[in-house]
Amino acid sequence: MSLLYSDNSSGARDVESGCCAAMASACSTGAKDDSVSSGTGNPQSSFTEETQGYDVEFDPPLESKYECPICLMALREAVQTPCGHRFCKGCIVKSIRDAGHKCPVDNEILLENQLFPDNFAKREILSLTVKCPNKGCNMKMELRHLEDHQLQCDFSTVECPQCQGAFQKNHLKEHITQECPRRQVCCPNCATSMAYEDKELHDQTCPLANVFCEYCNTVLIREQMPNHYDNDCPTAPVPCFYSAFGCPEKMQRNELARHMQEFTQVHMRMMAQSFQNISVTAANPVPFINGLPFEPALFSHASHATYDCNPEVENFKETIQQLEGRLVRQDHQIRELIAKMETQNTHMAELKRTIRNLEGKITEMEAQQCNGIYIWKIENFSGLQKAQEEERPVVMHSPGFYTGKPGYKLCLRLHIQLPNAQRCANFISLFVHTMQGEYDSHLPWPFQGTIRLSILDQSEGPDRQNHEEVMEAKPELLAFQRPTIHRNPKGFGYVTFMHLQTLKQRTFVKDDTLLVRCEVLTRLDLNSLRREGFQARSADGAM
Repeated sequence: MSLLYSDNSSGARDVESGCCAAMASACSTGAKDDSVSSGTGNPQSSFTEETQGYDVEFDPPLESKYECPICLMALREAVQTPCGHRFCKGCIVKSIRDAGHKCPVDNEILLENQLFPDNFAKREILSLTVKCPNKGCNMKMELRHLEDHQLQCDFSTVECPQCQGAFQKNHLKEHITQECPRRQVCCPNCATSMAYEDKELHDQTCPLANVFCEYCNTVLIREQMPNHYDNDCPTAPVPCFYSAFGCPEKMQRNELARHMQEFTQVHMRMMAQSFQNISVTAANPVPFINGLPFEPALFSHASHATYDCNPEVENFKETIQQLEGRLVRQDHQIRELIAKMETQNTHMAELKRTIRNLEGKITEMEAQQCNGIYIWKIENFSGLQKAQEEERPVVMHSPGFYTGKPGYKLCLRLHIQLPNAQRCANFISLFVHTMQGEYDSHLPWPFQGTIRLSILDQSEGPDRQNHEEVMEAKPELLAFQRPTIHRNPKGFGYVTFMHLQTLKQRTFVKDDTLLVRCEVLTRLDLNSLRREGFQARSADGAM
C-alpha cells in the first residue's frame, strides 16, 4: 500500500519530504516492534544484511505488487519511496549508492533518508504461503516460519562431519554408518581402527591377515609367511645343500631328499674338486663350508702340497665318509616314512569305506521309519527353474523310503519339462520308482496299492490347498515288478502333474524350497483310502 504519491510540483515535493521524514521515523519504530513480535520467524539468518528479496516458491504465486522491481523477487524488508514505489531495503540502498540518488523506476530524486519501512507490505509478505525449497519436501508454511522449518526439515542439506560432503538430513545417518568413505571400521584380524577408504591398503599389509602361500596354497597369517617359505613350505624352491660346492640345481623342498639321494656321487666329486681348488695362499681361509668345519692349518703349506698333503687327504676322506653315512641314514629314514605313509593311506581308505557303509546304514534306517509317508524337500528350486529356462535337462531322484517295516522300498523322480517339449512343455512331471529293499524276498510281487502324490502349499493359516493326485498301481506294468537292479528304470506317475505357472498361484515354493509328499497305501490299507473319499485319476502310464 502506497503511503505517499509523487507530484510534479517542486513545492509538493518539499512538503512531502518533510512528511516522509516524520513518517519514516514513526514507521521505523513500528518496524522494530514488528521484527520483535515475529520472533525467530525470519527465513534467513542475517536478515538485515541480505541484498535481495526472498527467492522462494509461493503458493499461490506471488502478486506483482509484492515484487521488487530491482531483483524481481519477493520484497525483503520492504521500504517505500516518496514517489510511491516499493523496494527491498538492500536493493534500493545498493542502487542509490551505485547508480546515484534517483528512483530506479521513474528517475525521481531519491535520498537514503527518504526511505521508510513499509510494515504493512512486510507483514503481508511474511504471511504468504511458500513451499519448502528442499528437494523431496512437500511441506507448505507461512514465509515467516520458513527458517524454523528448514532447521528441522529432514530434507535439508547438511554437511557430513567425516567427509564434509553435502547430504540430506534424513540420509545422513545411513551415510555416516554405511556409505561414508571416512567412516571408522575395525580390521577383523588385528582390531586396528581406520577409515573405510584406508582399509584396502591396510588389508594388503596387515600382519595378522590370512594369506595363501604362493607355492602350496596353505593359509597362514602374513607375519608367519617368511618363516614358512624358509623352513616349512614343501613346494617352495630351494637350492641344493651342495650349492656351495657348485651344484646348480633348484627344486621344490619336498624333492630335495630325492635329489640328494640320486646325486650323492656327483656331490662327492664336486666337494672333492672344491677342496682341491682351494688356494693355499688364501689370506682368510673359510672356516665353514656349508656348515662343515675346516681347520685353517690344512691350508698352511704352499710349496710341496703334492708330497705333504696326506693328512689333509685323510681328513677329506673321513669327511666324505661321514657325509655318505648321513645320506644312507637319511635314505633309510625316508624309506621308513614312505612305508608308514602307505600304511596310513591304507587305514584311511578303510576308514572312509567304513564311514560310507555307516552312512548308508543310517540312511536305510531313516528310510524304514517313513511308514509309507515321505516328504521330499527340494532346495534351490530357482536354480532348477533357471536350468529349465536355459533348456538344460532337469531330472532328480529322491532318497529311498519304505512303505513300512517290513515294506516296499520306493523313490520319487521329478522332471521339469523343457519349454520346447511337445504336449508337456513347462510341466512338472512326477513318478514313483520301486527300488531294491531289505524285505523284497518277504513281500508279494508285483506291488499293489494306492499312491497319493502332492506338492504342498506352504502358506500360513488353515486354508492350505495342496496340489494332489491319487493313482492306483497296475500290477501288469514293469514299473511295479520286483526290481533286478538298484532302482527300477521304469517309473509310474504323471507327465503333466503340475504346470510351472501354477506354482505362482499359491505358496508352493517358500524359501526357494519345494516340498513333495508321497503317501503309499499297500493293498491291505485300501479301505482306509476309500473311506476318505478320494477317487484316483488315471495316470499317464509307465515312463
